Amino acid sequence: MKPRHRRFAWIGAGLVALGVAVALVLNAFQSNLVFFFTPSQVIAREAPTARPFRIGGLVEQGSLERDPNSLTVHFRVTDTAQTIPVTYTGLLPDLFKEGKGVVAQGTLAPDGSFHATEVLAKHDENYMPPAAKDAIEQAHKTKAMTMSSMK
Repeated sequence: MKPRHRRFAWIGAGLVALGVAVALVLNAFQSNLVFFFTPSQVIAREAPTARPFRIGGLVEQGSLERDPNSLTVHFRVTDTAQTIPVTYTGLLPDLFKEGKGVVAQGTLAPDGSFHATEVLAKHDENYMPPAAKDAIEQAHKTKAMTMSSMK
């Protein structure tokens, strides 16, 4: 084999290896990509049904129920316009309380409830993720527009 052909073979092998590496990285990135949705978006069927996503909002007052013989907790997440029931088995964060912000990661069940694998409570009373704040403001506007059109 001539040196010129050998050089082309090495360049070709390098490009194939680079292509495989890029494909693996993009596949891993896509597998770990988790989107955020509000209860209104979930009710409007904008959230995926076959893969995990995050739902965020406020823990509805009076909705927290604990199973006495397990670590399973049931509560409802609201964006003040819509509400989604959530089931979680595990230890809740110390800051988790009714009326406070929460982000839960998991999947949507066929019955419309959300089965969380992870629950995150907001860490500061004054802080809210921009996406969650925008979503709650949008839900308020939509609810106000709906109420005014009904009059």
